[in-house]
Amino acid sequence: MATPEGWNHTLNPPAQVWADMGISERMGDVLGQAVESKLLKEVKEHPEKVTHLAIIMDGNRRFAWKSKIATGLGHRIGKQKLETVLDWVLELNIPWFTVYALSTENLTRPQEELDILFKLYIEGLRDIAEDERIHANEVKVQIIGRRELLPEDVNEAIDYAENKTAAYDKYVFTVCLAYGSREEMLNAIQSIAAEHAAGDLPLDAIDETAVSTRLYTGEMPDPDLVIRTSGEERISNFLLWQMAYSELYFTDVYWPSFQKKDLLKAVRTFQDRKRRYGE
Repeated sequence: MATPEGWNHTLNPPAQVWADMGISERMGDVLGQAVESKLLKEVKEHPEKVTHLAIIMDGNRRFAWKSKIATGLGHRIGKQKLETVLDWVLELNIPWFTVYALSTENLTRPQEELDILFKLYIEGLRDIAEDERIHANEVKVQIIGRRELLPEDVNEAIDYAENKTAAYDKYVFTVCLAYGSREEMLNAIQSIAAEHAAGDLPLDAIDETAVSTRLYTGEMPDPDLVIRTSGEERISNFLLWQMAYSELYFTDVYWPSFQKKDLLKAVRTFQDRKRRYGE
């Protein structure tokens, strides 16, 4: 399988970094790299593949509080982490990658914090639209959620990123902004009811497919694996319909501290589980 373009496979740190590290730190670093390399090999060689990975990125604020830094800086580090994780997802050849960035409930946070988040979304969307890795790997970027609840400049950045990558279909990177799964399902139900009332949708045609195709994710496969960071073990109004048979993986690591080995552990756990689909 071809390796996506754009990242560095070098595992060895620069010489100056080694010089500044103590013996125990160096040993720990070597062992950590060995574990990561082993996991990566196992994931790539396993016949069971993740087609659609979804992540609930949680813990930016708690990471900031624990690190005694500003909340805004915690969100910025979280944004940078997403860019790194996207590299790992491409390296693993996972064609569909979806992240939960902002829920409709999050819109009740203090305006100062929201302004910081909106600025980061604008910056991130415009950066990703110009990123050579996105174009080299033919990544389509799309945003789902209630865009009418977002500021105009955020919507302009969304349009820019989506338009710049609209022709791609090798990978699909979906960001959920102002998203709530209950609202999504309610919209689908209302659409079905309206079509049925107009005589355009017979009662016996209302089935799972009729609902699925009317969701924001209508053209996407359901997620195989859903990861939530920060230690919380709930799904928080995220892809409730689509997650019916997804494997769930919870980790105590805050999103900004999420490492490649954490992703690989989650994928290996998925690969070792037997998905029964109700059997």
